Amino acid sequence: MTALKTAFIGLGVMGYPMAGHLAKAGHAVTVHNRTQAKAEAWAGEHGGAVAETPAAAVAEADFVFACVGDDDDLRDVALGAGGALAAMQQGAVFIDHTTASAEIAREVHREAQERRLDFLDAPVSGGQAGAESGALTIMIGGAEEVFARARPVLSAYAREVALMGPVGAGQLTKMVNQICVAGLIQALAEGLNFARQAGLDAKKVVDVISQGAASSWQMANRGDTMLDDEFDFGFAVDWMLKDLAICLAEARNLGAPLPLTGIVNGYYRQIQERGGGRWDTSSLIRLLANPSAVSPPPASRPASGGGEGRGDKGR
Repeated sequence: MTALKTAFIGLGVMGYPMAGHLAKAGHAVTVHNRTQAKAEAWAGEHGGAVAETPAAAVAEADFVFACVGDDDDLRDVALGAGGALAAMQQGAVFIDHTTASAEIAREVHREAQERRLDFLDAPVSGGQAGAESGALTIMIGGAEEVFARARPVLSAYAREVALMGPVGAGQLTKMVNQICVAGLIQALAEGLNFARQAGLDAKKVVDVISQGAASSWQMANRGDTMLDDEFDFGFAVDWMLKDLAICLAEARNLGAPLPLTGIVNGYYRQIQERGGGRWDTSSLIRLLANPSAVSPPPASRPASGGGEGRGDKGR
C-alpha cells in the first residue's frame, strides 16, 4: 500500500512493537512516549522520528495511533495541553488501541468530530506475543468509511480486524473478551489443582483434555506453565484488574450481572495484595494452594442486583 505519515503515542510492551510493524511496512512513523529515552531507543532501532509532545508527533500525520494506560492517560494525550487532537490536520484519523472505557471513546470522538477529524476505538487482543509477531486481533468501533480507510494500515500488525459497531463498540467487545478470559483462567486453575489433588499426572491430563471440548487458548498456552508455577510473562495481574474494573463499572451502567467476574476480580486483588501484581494472570492457581485464602474478601464479593465486585472502587 502507499506509504503514509503516521504517529504512534505510547511505547509500552504493546505499542513499541506495533509502531515497529508500521515502520517495517514502509510508513513514516513519528513516536512520542512519556519516557523519552524509550522513544529514542525505538527510533534508533526502527529509524523513525521522536517528538517531545503528542501535538508535535501528529502535526502532519494521516493516521495517529495511541496505546496508553487508561482513560486518564488517553484523555491527557488526546485532549490535554500539548495533546494530539488540537494539532492534527483535518481529515486525519485518530485510532486508539488503549483498553479503556466506552465513555472515554465517545468523549474523544465528540472532540474529534468538532475538529473535523475521524476517530476509531480499537482495543486489541493477543498480548505482547501478538504485538511482537504482528498477529493481533483488533475490535473496532466507528464509522464504516473510516474503518475501510484504516484497515489496510492496521494490517501491519493484525491478523484479524473487525468493525463491531459505532464508536464505543470496540471497547465493549474488549470487555466481553476480558470477562471470558477471567472466567476461563479461574476454571482452568481449579481443574488443574483438582487433577494434582487427585494424584493424576496433571500435564498428561492437559494433553488429553486439550483435544476435546475443554480446549482453550489459555489451556494450550498456560496449562503447563501454571503447573510449573511460572508466572513471569504474559498479561499482568495489575493490567487485568484495571480491565475488570472497566468491565464491572460498565456492567453497573447496563444492569448486566457479572457474578463470576466479580468473584475472580476479588481473587486477583488477593494476588495483588500478596505482591503478585506483575505476575501473569494465570497465577490464579497459586491461591488454590492455600484454601483458606481462596474466598474473596467481603469488599470484593458480587454486589446484589448487578453482581459486580465492589473491590474496584479504589482504582
